[in-house]
Amino acid sequence: MKKSVVGLSLFFLCITSLISRSIAVEVADAPKEIWVKIDLWKRRLFLMEGSKVVQSFPVAAGKENFPTPIGNWKVTEKSREWGGGFGTRWLGLNVPWGTYGIHGTNQPNSIGHDTSHGCIRMLNSDIERLFERTPVGVTVRIEGPIFGREEWRMKKLVRGDRGTLVMLVQNRLQAAGYYSGPVDGIFGQALERTVKRYQRDHRLLVTGQIQLPEYIHLGLLE
Repeated sequence: MKKSVVGLSLFFLCITSLISRSIAVEVADAPKEIWVKIDLWKRRLFLMEGSKVVQSFPVAAGKENFPTPIGNWKVTEKSREWGGGFGTRWLGLNVPWGTYGIHGTNQPNSIGHDTSHGCIRMLNSDIERLFERTPVGVTVRIEGPIFGREEWRMKKLVRGDRGTLVMLVQNRLQAAGYYSGPVDGIFGQALERTVKRYQRDHRLLVTGQIQLPEYIHLGLLE
């Protein structure tokens, strides 16, 4: 009887070990998610597979008055042969306040600088390689200085402005219970009214605009 129990125990241990190894192999062999990381500080784009860098490319980013949108986006469209300043390939992003994407260029000397109107520019040979590896739905994470580069002036936000900063202000005002509109990065009339109400409640100069005092009060600057 004891021999039978020992035998069964060894049998189950072997089975458990085999199952564990099988699961470990499956996990190890599972394909890693492909995604794109763009570092605006370095002006480089990284094609990622999980946490591993597969390829790295130099890029051009938005200039002072046309900053590149920072945040997590998705590729929503792919096109070939846009031509002209857009080069040979286009990867459109789901930025809510405008048309932004990753594309080629007919100005290769601009790569490595802040020269675009907010899009990410790449050499045509590089965007063609990236195009083949990035299906619609891929995540694109753009990281960089929220308030722009140190040498850029502080951005005053007024009605009609669009961008990452506007979206951050909407987020903070929504969290504070003031704003109930869409967090879409568009500074419209509803946001202007909300800003005025916030300014009155916190004894700030009522302008309907976002400047240094509002940035500090909303916790966006220290």
